Amino acid sequence: MNSPLDVHGGDPDFEDVWDEIVWRGLVHVSTDPARLKSLLAGGPVTFYSGFDPTAPSLHIGNLVQLLLMRRLQLAGHRPLALVGGSTGLIGDPKPTAERTLNDKALVAEWVRALQEQVSRFLSFDGPNAAQLVNNLDWTEPLSAIDFLRDIGKHFRVGAMLKKDAVSARLTSDAGISYTEFSYQILQGMDSSSSIVSTGACCRPAEATSGATSPGESTSSIGSRARPSTRSARR
Repeated sequence: MNSPLDVHGGDPDFEDVWDEIVWRGLVHVSTDPARLKSLLAGGPVTFYSGFDPTAPSLHIGNLVQLLLMRRLQLAGHRPLALVGGSTGLIGDPKPTAERTLNDKALVAEWVRALQEQVSRFLSFDGPNAAQLVNNLDWTEPLSAIDFLRDIGKHFRVGAMLKKDAVSARLTSDAGISYTEFSYQILQGMDSSSSIVSTGACCRPAEATSGATSPGESTSSIGSRARPSTRSARR
């Protein structure tokens, strides 16, 4: 018996995958809907979505990302599942307090656990086979000087301060450490590194950084779970 992941092809009731994922409630906001619709209707697109190992398991909110990735893969596009070995060592800022920094060995264990969970939803065979990537691979070799000169130079503090979690922390008694403030830079590096190494040009995402670095741009899809107003499809 074939695995459901062996099935290829999108829902035939839709003319293109953009209309399908919008109808399914998998798109909340996009940087450029018209461009993305055209892009996804063309040849295969390499895209990525990120998961931070700040716990030993994915949570229900990650299901929306995984369903979106699977729908795009069924339409012939190639997913990169990015489990953040470096961003997971920091953790995205919470609005209330600093995160507890977890041991490196523990985070590495959680990376492997999340990779295994993500792998259940994607196909790793065929011309648009999924690929697992880890952002620790391109951040760990950087020295502090290289990070500040080559990466930090392209980020604007004003844009970074506007992030909801950051602004909330700045006005709180807890404040925010430079460690958590710099999370945005590590996250922003994913786009550049993914483009350079794999040609990824689309990111189902939730956040944007304050980067002003020149080069090839990415298009983003922000998704969140919401009820559909039409009858359910398969």
